[in-house]
Parts: sequence; structure tokens; C-alpha cells
Amino acid sequence: MAQNNSSALESTLTRNWLRRGPLACALWPVSLLFRLLSGARAALFRAGVLKSSRLPVPVVVVGNIYIGGTGKTPLTIWLVQALQAAGMRPGVISRGFGSSAEGARAVTATSTPAQVGDEPLLIRQRTGAPVMVGRDRAVTGRALLAAHPEVNILLTDDGLQHYKLQRDVEIILFDGRGAGNGWLLPAGPLREPVSRRRDFTVINAPQLTPELVRAVTPVTAGSDPLRGQTPDLRTVAVQMTLVGEYAEQLRDRTQRKALAELAAQPALRIAAAAGIGNPARFFGMLKAAGLRIIELPLPDHHDFQDRPFAALEADLILMTEKDAVKCAQIEELSDDPRLWVVPVTACIDRALADQIVEKCRGRSIA
Repeated sequence: MAQNNSSALESTLTRNWLRRGPLACALWPVSLLFRLLSGARAALFRAGVLKSSRLPVPVVVVGNIYIGGTGKTPLTIWLVQALQAAGMRPGVISRGFGSSAEGARAVTATSTPAQVGDEPLLIRQRTGAPVMVGRDRAVTGRALLAAHPEVNILLTDDGLQHYKLQRDVEIILFDGRGAGNGWLLPAGPLREPVSRRRDFTVINAPQLTPELVRAVTPVTAGSDPLRGQTPDLRTVAVQMTLVGEYAEQLRDRTQRKALAELAAQPALRIAAAAGIGNPARFFGMLKAAGLRIIELPLPDHHDFQDRPFAALEADLILMTEKDAVKCAQIEELSDDPRLWVVPVTACIDRALADQIVEKCRGRSIA
């Protein structure tokens, strides 16, 4: 009952965060207090009253100010792979949602989502890069560098507001919801105002409208001009799109079906489940591929212990990779032939990775 009440409250707030309606207006005074407190905290870190740590390698933060999922994990995976292709040796640190870790804990091939969180495990599986989780990202970063001295650049998956760790590059990611109604919590969906400084703005959306770009881009997104003729991406929004072309059977990932092939079989009853921050984004991608689906939105980081597919009448159930890492740990689900995983790949201008390397060049990249 408590979980249902929590989900209902979350759903109500999510709807109201997209407009400045009666509920949002009633909560607006509280959001002013939230802004005051969060701004004061950030100012204390900038003034050195609250202490922060600098690591011996450049640190890149991939985060968001819009509460919930905007696509940080696919962006982190893309960036790790882009840096690897450039000859660098990145490592990743994360809080690890739901992780049981005390202190710093390495993510390995035998780790479970309960131990390290679903997103860090997915990043490790997709990139092969060293990944470590822990509540204190400065401590976690030092532990990763001690265990992997070859790492010469660190990415932190989320942690934009974790000011105890100093950073060299900040990437703020939005999706098609933009900044919602533009207000801070609890009247709106934002942890910090859109005017917050950052180095790069990325928007995870199939199309970038002028209204969407204006809603999420501050007047000045960065300050230090870059050398050369490459366009400076710090003054514009960079588009990210997520592309999925096929599905793999959960119990045998070598079995693959193209989404176009599934779309050509209208008699198939296809359901789609997504326990991510914005399930509509996953459903929209499948519909864009021509699939007719039964939508099953689930809470972000859903653990699947409630067996949500038991009574579902479907020939195939498509899910995200983030959900698959948890379902693979549950025997009843891992052996269900209806469950298929849809891997997605982030498509982003390669210049983003190039300019991140350029900005970090002043630090020691061995």
C-alpha cells in the first residue's frame, strides 16, 4: 500500500511539474526556500567553507538538474567509448542507486544490481571500463585510481550536486520535457535553476525545437573559448538521440530480432516494460520503429520482485537494458522466453568528446 501511495504521489507531482497549475503555485513558496538553501550550500563550497577534494586526474560529471531520468547512463556509456577510442583510459564512479556498498566497492562481472546498482553494472558490461560505486565520490574516485593506476580521466555518473568532489567538466543533460515548468522542487522538477553554470548542455530528444533549446540553455553555457576552428559546443545545446535497432532474448542474448522484423508481424502481441525515469521515451522509440505495443511503465529502478509479467498476455515483452540486468538475476524471469532486451546506442556529435579532451588538456592526462 505504501508503495502504491508513493507511486501515486510521484505521478501527481510529475504531471503538475510540467505546468504552473494550482498545485505548483501552492508549492512555489516552498521552492523559494529550497532554492535559498541549495544556493547557500553551493556558495559555501565555492568559498571554501565546506571542503571539497580535487583528484589527480581530470573529472567529468554527467548529471541533470531535472529530477529523475534524462538518459545519463547512455550518455556516460557513449562518452566512455568515445574516450577509449581516442586512446584514453577512463574510469567511472557512481553512487549506485540501491547499492548495499559501504565505502567504495568495485563493479565486477559477478556483481549484482543489489550490490552495486543497476546503472553502474550496465556501464561496466557495455564498456569494460573500471567502475566503482560509493556514497562519497571523492573517496570512491581515490579508491578506483588506487586499484587502476592506468586510469587517466574519471567520469562520474550523476553527482552534479555532489560538491565535495571538484570537477573539470560539467555536462547537464535534459530530455524532451525541457525544464518542465521552470521551478525548483517541490513546485517544479528542478534541483537547481536553469541559469546554473555548466560546460556543456545535452538534450536527449528526437527533435530540438527553438522553444526546447531556449528553455534549458542559459545565456552563457561556458566561458573559456576553445582553440581551433571546431564550433564551441559550450554555447549551444548538443542533441542526443537514442537508437535501438534490434532485440535480444534475455535468456540467450545471441538470439536477435530486428525491430523492423517485429513490426512486420502485426499478429504478435508485444508489450514493452520500462522501469526508468521517463518510460515514455522508451515507448516512443519503439513506436517510431513501427511497433504497436502494450505499455507497462514501472517506477524508476524497479526491482521486479513483484513479478509484474505473470498475468501479462503477450507473445513478446520488450525491456530496457537497465531493467534486464535485474531480471537476469531472477530465475523465473531470466528463463521466460517472452522477455527480450532492446539495447540502445546514444548518437551524439563526436565534437563533444573532442572538446572535453581539449578542456581537460591542462590537467595531467598521462
